[in-house]
Amino acid sequence: MRLPKTVESEPQAKDLASELAARAQPLWKGGEVLAPHAALTPALEAALSGAHSAGQIVRGLKGAQNALATEQRGLQNVDSKTGVTRGQRVSRLLLLADDGAERFYREVESLVRRHEPRVLALRLSADEHRLGNLLFGPDQVARLLLVEHKNSVSAVLLALVAR
Repeated sequence: MRLPKTVESEPQAKDLASELAARAQPLWKGGEVLAPHAALTPALEAALSGAHSAGQIVRGLKGAQNALATEQRGLQNVDSKTGVTRGQRVSRLLLLADDGAERFYREVESLVRRHEPRVLALRLSADEHRLGNLLFGPDQVARLLLVEHKNSVSAVLLALVAR
């Protein structure tokens, strides 16, 4: 897994990729895609709130599917016009609540497979209510969040190693 350059250049994040790999587990019982588990810490909450305020969060599986498909078409168009294939780094994050059904995680696995290696799924130690309340207000739910801008992706990843 190759993380964004801004993350790799941070001294406190030098071992982040290997730490994430060590905390990775299949998304569901029969799954093959591994997703690291992460605690929803105050630093991570702050990074998510910042990304939400900047309009760089997409809520829900369908929204994430649409956003990633649109981006993929754009990247393919640019690559074909320039004749240059871009690097294979993580540039988008799927943050998952920890209380979804197996069917949900199977769909997420399919989405990650379609868009890897630029998409990394992280399974948070939070349910959909806590995640929804954090960003969207009381009585709101969010089972999946797509962080879709490199600055916000980097901020979220760096929040995982914040001390």
